Amino acid sequence: MAQPSRRMMVINDIRRRITSRALVAGDKLPSVRGCAAKLGVSPSTVAEAYDVLAAEGVIQARRGAGFYVAAKPQPFAVSETGPQLAREVDPLWVARQSLDSGTGAAKPGCGWLPEDWMPVAALRRAMRALAAAPDAVLTEYGSSKGAAGLRRHISRQLFDQGLACPPDQVLLTGSGSQALDLVCRMLLRPGDTVLVDDPCYFNFQALLRAHQIRIVGVPYTPDGPDLDRFEAALGEHHPRLYLTNSALHNPTGATISAPVAHRVLALAAQHDLIIVEDDIFAGFEPDLSPRLATLDGLERVVRTGSFSKTLSASLRCGYIAARGSWIEALTDLQVAVNFSGPSPMVAELLHAVLTDGSYRKHLEALRHRLRRCRAQVQAQLADLGIRPWVQPRGGFYLWCELPGGADAAAIARAALQEGLVLAPGNVFSVSQSMTPFMRFNVSQMQDAACCRTLARLLEARPGAAEGGIAPGTASED
Repeated sequence: MAQPSRRMMVINDIRRRITSRALVAGDKLPSVRGCAAKLGVSPSTVAEAYDVLAAEGVIQARRGAGFYVAAKPQPFAVSETGPQLAREVDPLWVARQSLDSGTGAAKPGCGWLPEDWMPVAALRRAMRALAAAPDAVLTEYGSSKGAAGLRRHISRQLFDQGLACPPDQVLLTGSGSQALDLVCRMLLRPGDTVLVDDPCYFNFQALLRAHQIRIVGVPYTPDGPDLDRFEAALGEHHPRLYLTNSALHNPTGATISAPVAHRVLALAAQHDLIIVEDDIFAGFEPDLSPRLATLDGLERVVRTGSFSKTLSASLRCGYIAARGSWIEALTDLQVAVNFSGPSPMVAELLHAVLTDGSYRKHLEALRHRLRRCRAQVQAQLADLGIRPWVQPRGGFYLWCELPGGADAAAIARAALQEGLVLAPGNVFSVSQSMTPFMRFNVSQMQDAACCRTLARLLEARPGAAEGGIAPGTASED
């Protein structure tokens, strides 16, 4: 009889392929000998594993034809799609740690501002005023495209950025993530290829995995995607979409240059590529930088955004700006999966805060506070030998390389045991080539204990004394 551990390895491999939809009902499994050769086990081990799965009803044997996936409902597990990563660099696991670690934990690895940085007073005023809103705002579904007043406000904001986008070409969604999800539902099918930056926002990867999409990474530079590699990927992989942040790129903080933006659009037209530009950090820019959607005029670029970073992550609402025919198709999808646009109460609250005269001052104060905070945290990190990869024009991220080639995932794992949530580089990397990098949210590092803990963990790592930059020393340029 085969060793139980080897038999279980085969069973788990088949189950993972089914829950990730790599195998679906009716698909034929590899032959016993073929599976044995692939997994490096004996044919008898595979035969026993297949018998166990058949007894459980997961697969079924057909006389003289082999084994097939059973025609029974199987749950889909996003975590089983794509490469199986260590939990410290798995996008789903890192997101859950940031969300579930509680208010007492320090979160330099999270992607939002502290609660006392947000316009709480303005939100409370808007909530009090909401009590006097028409009954329909408090009791009815939202319209299919979302509240007209908020759509008009977003349209005016886009116009101020040089993008002519009438309100009918703006769709409000339940969140920025839902905006991206609707675009993926409209434009992609399982097995399609999507280009992302390497590194990129980790939830881009998680979302694409949920849609069973093949992800190809393109190296990112301080001026935008590496154009040679971008062009090569278009020719080799024929992707359907390119998903990116143009301004204050997540995680690097870089901003695309005008020459790179123009070349990206020219290549997109040449290869019939659609671009999705997530512009969630626009409010943090000191002045406007190039935007793919503005240069393109929404011909082949879709713009998405939300208010979670600058106003409130609790009031979930995002938007899509796109060509008119696409907005109609996306509206139908929203009705199909959500029945209506976002809550009228949420839209009313957001519109009130955005238009009461205080929001512009709030953004100015945020940009000023973040500028001082970035300088302060950057100096603290420099004392540990940690340098930023690029000097961001704004925002709250610093993308840094740890000294001495330290393994950021190992540091993050140790930090979590001490209640410190960090974001190691490979959670953002399709190629898993960002081992010594880490993204720091400077707004979440006001407690000096964060840097003290980080210093101690860097000093304690294996080989810290033998190579690289010791904490507390400066690197050579």
